[in-house]
Amino acid sequence: MEPDIVTEMTLAIIKPDAVKAQHAGEILSMYEKHPQFKIRGIKLMHMDRKTAEGFYEIHRERPFFEELVTFMMSGPCIVMAIEGKHAVSAHRDFIGATNPQHAQEGTVRKRFGTSIGNNAVHGSDSPENGIKEVNYFFDISELVDINWAHTWA
Repeated sequence: MEPDIVTEMTLAIIKPDAVKAQHAGEILSMYEKHPQFKIRGIKLMHMDRKTAEGFYEIHRERPFFEELVTFMMSGPCIVMAIEGKHAVSAHRDFIGATNPQHAQEGTVRKRFGTSIGNNAVHGSDSPENGIKEVNYFFDISELVDINWAHTWA
Protein backbone atom coordinates (compact mmCIF):
# COMPACT_ATOMS: atom_id res chain seq x y z
CA MET A 1 0.00 0.00 0.00
CA GLU A 2 1.39 3.40 -1.00
CA PRO A 3 1.80 5.92 1.85
CA ASP A 4 -0.30 9.06 1.81
CA ILE A 5 1.25 11.82 -0.24
CA VAL A 6 1.24 15.15 1.55
CA THR A 7 0.79 18.14 -0.74
CA GLU A 8 2.14 21.31 0.85
CA MET A 9 2.78 24.94 0.01
CA THR A 10 6.12 26.60 0.61
CA LEU A 11 7.51 30.05 -0.09
CA ALA A 12 10.61 30.52 -2.18
CA ILE A 13 12.40 33.82 -2.60
CA ILE A 14 15.13 34.43 -5.12
CA LYS A 15 17.00 36.98 -3.04
CA PRO A 16 18.44 40.33 -4.17
CA ASP A 17 22.00 38.96 -4.47
CA ALA A 18 20.95 36.33 -7.03
CA VAL A 19 18.72 38.76 -8.97
CA LYS A 20 21.53 41.36 -9.07
CA ALA A 21 24.00 38.71 -10.30
CA GLN A 22 21.53 37.86 -13.10
CA HIS A 23 20.97 34.28 -11.91
CA ALA A 24 17.18 34.56 -11.60
CA GLY A 25 16.49 32.96 -14.99
CA GLU A 26 18.70 29.95 -14.28
CA ILE A 27 17.20 29.52 -10.81
CA LEU A 28 13.63 29.80 -12.16
CA SER A 29 14.49 27.17 -14.75
CA MET A 30 15.64 24.82 -11.97
CA TYR A 31 12.25 25.27 -10.25
CA GLU A 32 10.32 24.70 -13.47
CA LYS A 33 12.22 21.49 -14.20
CA HIS A 34 11.84 20.05 -10.69
CA PRO A 35 9.38 17.14 -10.91
CA GLN A 36 7.79 17.82 -7.50
CA PHE A 37 7.22 21.57 -7.75
CA LYS A 38 4.40 23.57 -9.27
CA ILE A 39 4.80 27.35 -9.23
CA ARG A 40 1.37 28.60 -8.13
CA GLY A 41 2.26 32.26 -7.72
CA ILE A 42 5.20 34.44 -8.70
CA LYS A 43 6.03 38.13 -8.50
CA LEU A 44 8.98 40.43 -8.86
CA MET A 45 9.12 42.95 -6.05
CA HIS A 46 11.39 45.35 -4.25
CA MET A 47 10.70 45.01 -0.52
CA ASP A 48 10.29 48.17 1.48
CA ARG A 49 11.26 48.32 5.16
CA LYS A 50 7.76 47.53 6.45
CA THR A 51 7.49 44.41 4.27
CA ALA A 52 10.97 43.11 5.11
CA GLU A 53 10.60 43.78 8.84
CA GLY A 54 7.18 42.14 8.90
CA PHE A 55 8.40 39.07 7.07
CA TYR A 56 11.42 38.61 9.34
CA GLU A 57 9.58 39.65 12.55
CA ILE A 58 10.46 36.29 14.14
CA HIS A 59 14.13 37.36 14.05
CA ARG A 60 13.59 40.89 15.43
CA GLU A 61 15.54 40.26 18.65
CA ARG A 62 18.46 38.56 16.91
CA PRO A 63 21.66 40.50 16.24
CA PHE A 64 21.45 39.95 12.47
CA PHE A 65 17.90 41.34 12.08
CA GLU A 66 18.82 44.82 10.80
CA GLU A 67 21.45 43.43 8.42
CA LEU A 68 18.90 40.93 7.06
CA VAL A 69 16.20 43.58 6.57
CA THR A 70 18.67 45.93 4.87
CA PHE A 71 19.84 43.13 2.58
CA MET A 72 16.30 42.19 1.57
CA MET A 73 15.59 45.87 0.77
CA SER A 74 18.80 46.20 -1.27
CA GLY A 75 17.26 45.25 -4.61
CA PRO A 76 14.51 43.36 -6.36
CA CYS A 77 13.67 39.79 -5.43
CA ILE A 78 11.31 37.17 -6.81
CA VAL A 79 8.79 35.57 -4.47
CA MET A 80 7.11 32.30 -5.41
CA ALA A 81 4.40 30.12 -3.96
CA ILE A 82 5.43 26.52 -4.59
CA GLU A 83 3.10 23.55 -4.25
CA GLY A 84 4.17 19.92 -4.26
CA LYS A 85 4.47 16.60 -2.55
CA HIS A 86 6.19 17.21 0.79
CA ALA A 87 7.10 20.61 -0.70
CA VAL A 88 8.78 22.04 2.40
CA SER A 89 11.32 19.26 2.93
CA ALA A 90 11.78 18.71 -0.81
CA HIS A 91 12.43 22.44 -1.24
CA ARG A 92 14.90 22.53 1.65
CA ASP A 93 16.82 19.66 0.00
CA PHE A 94 16.61 21.42 -3.37
CA ILE A 95 18.04 24.74 -2.15
CA GLY A 96 20.74 23.23 0.10
CA ALA A 97 22.35 24.24 3.37
CA THR A 98 22.22 27.88 4.49
CA ASN A 99 26.00 28.07 4.13
CA PRO A 100 26.72 27.46 0.42
CA GLN A 101 30.09 25.94 1.36
CA HIS A 102 28.22 23.13 3.16
CA ALA A 103 25.49 22.71 0.53
CA GLN A 104 25.31 19.57 -1.59
CA GLU A 105 26.48 19.71 -5.20
CA GLY A 106 23.69 20.65 -7.60
CA THR A 107 21.65 22.61 -5.05
CA VAL A 108 20.66 26.22 -5.69
CA ARG A 109 22.81 27.58 -2.87
CA LYS A 110 25.86 25.54 -3.92
CA ARG A 111 25.56 26.87 -7.48
CA PHE A 112 24.60 30.48 -6.79
CA GLY A 113 25.20 31.36 -3.13
CA THR A 114 28.37 33.17 -2.14
CA SER A 115 28.06 33.31 1.67
CA ILE A 116 25.71 32.56 4.55
CA GLY A 117 24.15 36.01 4.10
CA ASN A 118 24.17 35.99 0.30
CA ASN A 119 22.84 32.50 -0.22
CA ALA A 120 20.61 33.23 -3.23
CA VAL A 121 17.28 31.82 -1.99
CA HIS A 122 14.88 31.54 0.93
CA GLY A 123 12.72 28.55 1.77
CA SER A 124 10.07 28.02 4.43
CA ASP A 125 11.21 25.86 7.35
CA SER A 126 7.93 24.07 8.16
CA PRO A 127 4.57 23.34 6.54
CA GLU A 128 2.91 25.81 8.94
CA ASN A 129 5.37 28.56 8.05
CA GLY A 130 5.02 27.66 4.36
CA ILE A 131 1.34 28.59 4.40
CA LYS A 132 1.94 31.61 6.66
CA GLU A 133 4.72 32.93 4.40
CA VAL A 134 2.78 32.33 1.18
CA ASN A 135 -0.13 34.22 2.72
CA TYR A 136 2.22 37.07 3.66
CA PHE A 137 3.08 37.76 0.02
CA PHE A 138 0.08 36.44 -1.92
CA ASP A 139 -3.66 36.90 -1.87
CA ILE A 140 -5.56 33.70 -2.68
CA SER A 141 -6.67 35.30 -5.97
CA GLU A 142 -3.02 35.54 -7.07
CA LEU A 143 -2.47 31.77 -6.88
CA VAL A 144 -3.34 29.51 -9.79
CA ASP A 145 -4.44 25.87 -9.92
CA ILE A 146 -3.83 25.30 -6.21
CA ASN A 147 -4.87 22.22 -4.29
CA TRP A 148 -7.80 23.63 -2.30
CA ALA A 149 -7.09 21.23 0.57
CA HIS A 150 -4.68 23.84 1.94
CA THR A 151 -5.84 25.96 4.85
CA TRP A 152 -5.71 29.67 4.08
CA ALA A 153 -5.63 32.29 6.81
